[in-house]
Amino acid sequence: MSRPVTVGVDGSEGSVAAVDWAADEAAVRGDGLRLVYATRWAEHQLGAMKVSHDDRADAAEGVLAETERRVGSRQPDVALTADEVEDAPVSVLLAAAARAELLVVGSHGLGSVRGFVVGSVGQEVISEAQRPVVLVRPGYEKDASRASGSGTARKVVLGLDVNEARDELLDFAFDFAGRHGVPLEIVHTWHDSFVHHADAAARDERAAALAGAVRPFRDRYPATEVAEVSAPGRAAEHLIEASSDARLVIVGRRRAARGSHLGSVTHAVIHHASCPVAVVPHT
Repeated sequence: MSRPVTVGVDGSEGSVAAVDWAADEAAVRGDGLRLVYATRWAEHQLGAMKVSHDDRADAAEGVLAETERRVGSRQPDVALTADEVEDAPVSVLLAAAARAELLVVGSHGLGSVRGFVVGSVGQEVISEAQRPVVLVRPGYEKDASRASGSGTARKVVLGLDVNEARDELLDFAFDFAGRHGVPLEIVHTWHDSFVHHADAAARDERAAALAGAVRPFRDRYPATEVAEVSAPGRAAEHLIEASSDARLVIVGRRRAARGSHLGSVTHAVIHHASCPVAVVPHT
C-alpha cells in the first residue's frame, strides 16, 4: 500500500499554500492526501492564553472541514483523509511524516530578505523528520507564473555535494522531475579558495566527479532531461539564484546517530529560496 502525501494544517496562510501544493502533488503521484491538525496548535500559537480542550477541538473541526472543501474543489479525484491529533505540533508532524511519502508544511511568507520565514515548528520538523519535507510559502503560484512567463516547464534544481552524493537525494530528484515531466538541473560547487589555485584539469576533475555520481541515475531515468552544473562559488548562493525560475529546489540533511544536522547550505536555502524547497534526509 502506497504512503500518502501528508500536509500539516492550521488554517494559516502558509498552511493554505502547503495544502494546495500537497493536493497537486498527490494528484500527480496518484497517492492519497492526508490532512493533519494538531489540536494543541492553537495553544502553541496563542502562547500563554488559555485555550480549552473544546475550543481546540472546535477550531480543528472548522479548519479541517474548510480544508477538505478546498481540496475537493481543487483536486476532486484525490483520495482524502483528515485527522485531528491531540499533541504538540512538532510531535504530530514528525509522527505523520514517518508514515508519509513526503510531508508538506507551510512557511510564514517572506521576510525582509526575499525568502521563507521558517517558524520554530517548521524548522524543528525539517531537522528531525525521517522522510522528505517540502516547505511551501504563500504566493508560490504567483511567483511560478511570473517565472514561467512563456509557459515553458520550470526546472527542478538539486544541490549535490559529490563527496557525499547519496542515493536518497538523487533518487528523489530524478523521480520528482520525471513525474512532472520537467528538466532537472544538478548543481555542484566548490569554494573560491580552491578555484584560485585550480587549473583546467582540476575543474575537469570536478565535472567528471559530478558526471560519475549522476550517471547511474541517468541510466535509471532515461526520459529525464538533465543538466549538470559544476561551478565555483558558494552552493547556497547558486541554489538561491536558481530558485527564481525553479519549480522546486532539493537539498539534503544528514541523519545523525544522535540529534540532527541541518547544514549551512540547507539552512540558507530554506530561508531564502523563492520557490518550494524539499529537504531530503540521508544517511
